[in-house]
Parts: sequence; C-alpha cells; structure tokens
Amino acid sequence: MLRRFIGLISLVTLFSCQKQDLNEELNRWETQAERVEIIRDDFGVPHIYGKSDADAVFGLLYAQCEDDFRRVERNYIWAIGRLAELEGEEALYSDLRANLYMTEAEAKEAFEIAPDWLKELCVAFADGINYYLHTHPEVNPQVITRYEPWMPMFFFEGSIGGDIESVSTERIKAFYEENKALASMEEVEDILTEPQGSNGIAIAPSLSESGNAMLLINPHTSFYFRPEVHVVSEEGLNVYGAVTWGQFFVYQGFNEKTGWIHTSTFADFKDEFEEEIVESEGRFHYKYGEELREVAQQSIVLKYKDGAELKEKEFTFYRTHHGPITHKNGEKWVATKINWDPVNAISQSYIRTKLNNYAEFKDMMNIRTNSSNNTVFADAEGNIAYFHGNFIPKRNPGFDFSKPVDGSNPATDWQGLHTVDESILILNPENGWIQNCNSTPFTASAEFSPKMEDYPAYMARDAENFRAIHAVKVLKEAEKLNLESFLQLAYDPYLPAFEYLIPELISALEKSGKTDQKEVLELLKAWDYRTSKESVAMSVAHFYGENYQREFRSMNRFINPMPAAKVPTELELVTVFEKTIAQMNADFGTWNTLWSEINRFQRLSGDIDLKYDDNAPYVPVGLASGNWGALAAYGARAYEGTKRLYGYRGNSFVAVVEFGEKVKAKTILAGGQSSDPKSPHFFDQAQRYADSAFKDVAFYREDVEKRQKKRYNPGNLTN
Repeated sequence: MLRRFIGLISLVTLFSCQKQDLNEELNRWETQAERVEIIRDDFGVPHIYGKSDADAVFGLLYAQCEDDFRRVERNYIWAIGRLAELEGEEALYSDLRANLYMTEAEAKEAFEIAPDWLKELCVAFADGINYYLHTHPEVNPQVITRYEPWMPMFFFEGSIGGDIESVSTERIKAFYEENKALASMEEVEDILTEPQGSNGIAIAPSLSESGNAMLLINPHTSFYFRPEVHVVSEEGLNVYGAVTWGQFFVYQGFNEKTGWIHTSTFADFKDEFEEEIVESEGRFHYKYGEELREVAQQSIVLKYKDGAELKEKEFTFYRTHHGPITHKNGEKWVATKINWDPVNAISQSYIRTKLNNYAEFKDMMNIRTNSSNNTVFADAEGNIAYFHGNFIPKRNPGFDFSKPVDGSNPATDWQGLHTVDESILILNPENGWIQNCNSTPFTASAEFSPKMEDYPAYMARDAENFRAIHAVKVLKEAEKLNLESFLQLAYDPYLPAFEYLIPELISALEKSGKTDQKEVLELLKAWDYRTSKESVAMSVAHFYGENYQREFRSMNRFINPMPAAKVPTELELVTVFEKTIAQMNADFGTWNTLWSEINRFQRLSGDIDLKYDDNAPYVPVGLASGNWGALAAYGARAYEGTKRLYGYRGNSFVAVVEFGEKVKAKTILAGGQSSDPKSPHFFDQAQRYADSAFKDVAFYREDVEKRQKKRYNPGNLTN
C-alpha cells in the first residue's frame, strides 16, 4: 500500500513539474512577443521590429507561419529526415540521405558548439514557431509537433534544393536496400524544364543617373518558394528581401548599405571517392595508403506512413573520412563528400545581412560555406563585385575530379579550400557592370572579365547561356540608369535563342518549296524575336523551340563549343515545324493563337502541389522562358487535364535597388504574400507581376507606418 502511495505521489510530482515547465515556457514566449512588433503594409509584407536580433527572429518565424505554415513545416520535415512519415515508404531514402550526413544526435552536438549569439537565434526560431502553434490551435501539424533549436542545423542551405539534393536517393536505395550498383545513373537533363537559378546584375555609379551603385536581385525559383520580409532590431539588423520558408536569415536582399544576389554555380563542390572495402570478423575496413581503417557504421530506425499506420524500418549506414557511403560503382563502395559545416554556414548567412561595405562583405565570404552559389554584390560606397562560388575545395591537379577518384590514394584528398582571393573575383570593372545568369564568369564583365586560363578547370565549369548573351547585349547599351530604366533593362523582351533558330527554319522552309504554310512563314519572317502578350509568332516559336530540343537537343551549339552536337538537316527542320503546327491546331483550334491566350498565371489554392484548370480564371502573361534567353524568365507548362501553359518557375521575388545616402528599391512577388485564398494578399500582385508594375519598398520606419494596414504583437489575435 505504501509503495502504491509513493508511486502516486511521484506521478503527481511529475505532472506538476511538467505543468510548471509549460507555464515557464509560455511566460517566456509571451514576454518575448511583447518585445516584437509586426506591421503589415498594403501588400501584406511583414515589417518585423524587435528589441534584439533574437526578438526579430522570433517575430520573423511567427510571421512566416502566419503566411504559409505548411511550407515552413514541409521544409523541416524534409530537412531533418522525417518526410516518409508524411509521404510514405518511397520517401525513406530522402530521410536516410539526411541522416547519412547528420543524425539528430549530431545536429544537437552542432547546436551545442555554436556560439552563444547563434544559439539565441536558434532558440528564437523554435520559440517563434511553437508560439504560433500555441496561439493557433486550429492549425494541426502533420509530423513535427514541436520545433527544437537544433533543427536549423539540418537546413543551413538557403538555395533551392541545396547541396544534399545533388546526392541521388535512387543510388542510396540501391545500396542500402539490396547492396547493389545501378547499371547506369547518368542523369538525362530535362531540357524543357525551366532553368532554376538566378540573374544578378550590378551597376556601377558611372552608369547610374544618380551616381550610386545599383543591383538587380532576380532569383529564378519555383513560385511561392520564398516570401518577402523586412526584419529590424535595435542591435543593428535592418534587412529586406526574400527568406526561404522556415529560415531566420534573409537569403537574397539588401540592407541600407549592401545588397547581394546569389546565382547557382557549376563550380565543383562535390566529389565521389571509390573505397576499397575489406571485410574482417563482421566489420568493414577500407584501404587508405598503407593503412586499413575501420568503416564507421551506425544503425538508425526510420518511420514511414503506410495507410493510417506508422511503420518502422531499420538501416545500418556507413561512413569513411571522405563522407557517407551513398552507392556502389561495380564492387567499389562510393563515399560522396559535400560541404557539411552547419554552424559556420548559418553564421555566414546571418552575418551577411548586417554588413556595411565591400571590405566587410569580402571578409565574411572567407568563411567559405555558401557552397552552391555565386554572389553579385553592390554597396553604398559605390562598389560592385562578383564572387564565383564560395566553397571550392583544393584538389591535386593530377586527378580528374569530374569522375570518381581512388579513395585509397591519400593524394586524392581535398587539400583545404580556396580562399576568396584564389577564387574568381571581380571588383569594380572598367565597363561599369557585372552580370551573372548561371553562366560562365569569363563573360561576366565583357572584356574586363577574368581569364579562363588563370584558374583550375574545376573552379568554373559553367557554360554560356542565352540569358547571359541577352544580359551582355542590353548592358553594353546601358547608360545613366535609374530604377525604372533598370527594370526595363531587366524585362527586355528580346529572346536571343530565336535569332538562331528562326532564320535556320525559314531557310529550310523556303528551300523545301512547300507553300501550305506561307502565312506562318511570313509571320516568322517579320518577327523581331521579342515576346509580348499580343504575339502569335511567340506562340509558334515557343512550341517549335520545344520540339526542336526534344528532337535534336542541340540548341546550345549556337553559343558553346559542342563538336558532337546534332546539326539537323533541312528536311528534319521542316518535319519538326510541321509537327508543331499540327500540334497547335489540335490543342488550340489554330496555330494562329495569341501568346497571352496560351501563357497563363493561375493560383487556385494555397496547396504546395497546385492544380490548374483551363476553364478557371487566370492572368494572361507575355513573359517567356529563360530557355530562350528571357531575362525576366517565366517557366510555364501544361499540366494533367490542361492544354494551356501555367507558370510554375522563374521570376519569383524580384528587386531593383539603388544605394546612396538612403536606400531605394522596388520589388514584385509572384502571386502574393499569403497562401490563404481568403487573404487579400493571396494573389494581389499577380496582375502587377504580369504588367511588370513593381511596388515601392517601404524601408524606413516612417514610410512603413504610412503604408501600415495592420500592427500587432505576435499572439495578440485581437489586432
């Protein structure tokens, strides 16, 4: 009896302690919320003001959850390796991949070694989301019911996809499911998919009307991938731009003194090491020089959804000093090494938002953890700059690192990282401009660009593309730009790919002697290769270009050396053209269809995976694909049940910024700030987006208050 009584007392004490802990946590949240003010402007953009940086982060995550909790949630379910709990067994290998590079225990260790200032921000991140869930009981989390400060250690890469997604889950599955090698994993690029990446253009004072430096921030991501935010604290934070859902730093943006845009790079930041494995007494070892090292192995249990149930599956995974084992090449195990330094990566991304000039920015870049990106930069002192890559391992030039290398040879090990000064760097070129459109850095500033022969081949494998060709063309003609004319430059409708494709086609048609398509032939002859809503030639050219690429896959031969590229015959060109006209007649009733009747912007729900409907309302769009060289890229395609094309990727958040005594900027966001169809800001920027009618940024407090529509503290649901 006494034992039962003691047990009851212990249980009561436990519940009492838990209740006390919850009360203390709630008091902490509420106290912090009182130090945070959120002002929503006339487009729903949140301007978050906090006493400290941690307060501002708390408010930023709360505001993100208000705008689109499901995208915040989805990013962390994926990042920390719990996607299979939402999507089922097939996602197990995405979850395993996350754990190959860092387990939950290792994420907690990383958090513990972080500097105190970063720990405070990570705690504020978790508190902001948890307080949102506390104050919004109607929101039901799908997998993660409580957010923890260690979780950002998994999600330190702000670019779309991130380095880890370059590691094949199919190969991981083949190895860990059946211990086999896939016969071939050469990935066939989908050449019709809209290129993901960005445009960055910096303008020196010599080319601006005001004598100030200017910057185009033009990421090309999937729509609704990032919202627009403004985050301010009394500790010197005052940054505006686009934040990846769930992260606490502005990824592409500007403060009063500096601005930056990241463009995806093809610099080699990942390598594969073939390990020679020896099994002995139930343990695996790998050869390394004269040594035989033990392969680290660890068991983990992952959960996955199966109908209404959660089931479990156990894996044992392996690592060498080169990295985790991700697949096999024949009988060789392969370790895939990428940048994995979460504490420094998050630190670099946050520090970047608070800097004052080029010197400080360059110093920050030497942290060297922004691995998959180039950076185009401008500042209030009049500097413009370009940094090619940021995490570039030094390699022994005696090996070809474009292929897997022999992990048993110590000479193949990485030899540290290239410094910023050793990497490709442009500062204040004499021509007065810098451009990068996910293209080669060796044309970034025309004749003042770096020279290819001065750098290792692995540092810049980037090819030329039609967007860069276009950027160079318009920049060579630029002079005395202001924000409006800079926007006109960034939205120039010329499409350089068709300058090559259409004359080749016209010549083939004329030589063929066919007269049944004379009307469309004359239309193409008169076309100036510029896109517009009213253009029928644009409609024909788009579908012809797609069919050309499907058939020949050789459009880039016009601007890059491609000795093995297919050069189509005249008969083949005519055949593709006739197929295009027949396709358009079948899909639209006639080839003679305006581009705006085909090319559409539509958002029918706040779902992550959107559906489209040819019979539902839409906004007609005159923009075109980056594949054809459109700077203002608009990737659109048909979906199940549709014939018309619907935008899904390209210009998303876009800003033009001018630095000086005071910063000035204009922005646009694809669709709107909120994912809630009932919100006035669900699709309120759509027509502006189609018309390139940018909104003025309210950066200074007095301007924010003039445009204030709502003002509240997090959790104060009465305002």
